Amino acid sequence: MEKKEVKKREVKQPSLFVALIPIFFMCIFMGVGYVAMGLPSEPMMILTAVVAGIIAWRLGHSFNDMIHTIAEKIASVMPALLILITVGALIGSWMSGGTIPMLVYYGLKIVSPQYLYITALLVTAIVSVCTGTSWGSMGTIGVAFMGVALGMDGVNPAIVCGAVVSGAYFGDKLSPLSGDTNLAAAITRVDLFKHMAHLLWTTLSSLIVAAIVMFFAGQTVHVSSGSIAKIEQINGTLSSIYDMNVIMLLIPVLIILVGSMLRKPTIPVMLLSSAVAMFNTVVIQHFSVASAFNAVVSGFDTTTFLGENYDLGPAAEDISSLLNRGGMSAMMSTLLIAFCALSFAGILSCSGALDTIVNNLLKVAKSTGSLIVVTLVTGVLTIATTCNGQVSLVLPGELLRPAYIKRGLHPCNLSRSIEDSGTIFEPILPWTAAGAYCASTLGVATLSYMPWATLCWTGVIFATIWGFTGIGITKLTPEEQKEMLAELEKEEQQKEISA
Repeated sequence: MEKKEVKKREVKQPSLFVALIPIFFMCIFMGVGYVAMGLPSEPMMILTAVVAGIIAWRLGHSFNDMIHTIAEKIASVMPALLILITVGALIGSWMSGGTIPMLVYYGLKIVSPQYLYITALLVTAIVSVCTGTSWGSMGTIGVAFMGVALGMDGVNPAIVCGAVVSGAYFGDKLSPLSGDTNLAAAITRVDLFKHMAHLLWTTLSSLIVAAIVMFFAGQTVHVSSGSIAKIEQINGTLSSIYDMNVIMLLIPVLIILVGSMLRKPTIPVMLLSSAVAMFNTVVIQHFSVASAFNAVVSGFDTTTFLGENYDLGPAAEDISSLLNRGGMSAMMSTLLIAFCALSFAGILSCSGALDTIVNNLLKVAKSTGSLIVVTLVTGVLTIATTCNGQVSLVLPGELLRPAYIKRGLHPCNLSRSIEDSGTIFEPILPWTAAGAYCASTLGVATLSYMPWATLCWTGVIFATIWGFTGIGITKLTPEEQKEMLAELEKEEQQKEISA
């Protein structure tokens, strides 16, 4: 019998119109399904990936080609995904060991009526850097500051809210514990600590501007006798639950800070910090060994750790909101959306749509400054249309990384720009999840606090200035560029082999 020949399908390069079809459907699914109808974002991304897959198949790519490319994308960010899980363990152990509660306790003690705005900014920034969670910082320290603001004469709640949001997102960008920071570094394949150091050019500049604004805005604040009752209630309950042994409880923080400065591998540093925090859980806070491990896996829970009958006092709701968090399981939702976004990005890459879009974008980016602007615009449009922080990091990071390398620019410029336009811009858009969360949690409409959340919108301004002036722009050495170009060429060859 004669062997039947299998005809190899012809692979076509998509036009710009065809390449943009998946992006269009992403806007529809995320805008209508996720934003308007409140459907989960993960199925919306999968539907978008299905549309992209159909187009890739019509262009001649097989299902196996798509799966292979998706697997490569996931493998490229696997270190960041492992870090995310480690971050969950770290937060849970810090909570049970008393490190985070101690930071909150002493942070609240330094509130000064005359400097309420700048205190709210800086204390929230410190807590957010130490915890790596903007939402957690706003839901705990932020809520406490808003409570103080409502009891003070002459205080504008919108300014306090803007200060809290700015401080919270400062930490979200510059903490090694932040999921978005780790994801941005992984997508662009930049060392985490190099990425964080490069972020200082825009984020620290924005923080300085925010601090100046808050300092001059808060000179007429007066305090009433009952306005700090909420803080006293929170601190009283925290001191009854935890032994505030400052020296021991600061050691986990110092391990992270010293490890960051010495550029040690992230995961071992975090595991060491978590281990010390677990020691504090048992020895300093007198919880059981089993509780220490449960905090690492499932996070801290007041009912489990303290018992159902434990009286949290008048601030019970705030204490529960503050303490009940962390654990490796808490990171699963972030991992899931990352997998869904990477599936979409992988199929786009397989179909050649990414190359087509990039080539057309780069036609208007003739200089370093214009390339930075293209990156910022792409990031803002992505977060505005998808309302998802992870997607706004993954897509521009995947789209534009080759362009930066080919122009001799270090990918850390890209990783910084996608955070300036994605992560940091999200909370000042009313229709995003972050914007809605800030408004509902802090009790101020998004458009009311937006002008005062100066850190969130000055980042793109500084990024543009540094891009056109060349200040704070890192270039590749000839050796680094040669190595990265070789990696890109290898990826292209693998794609051709798969095709």
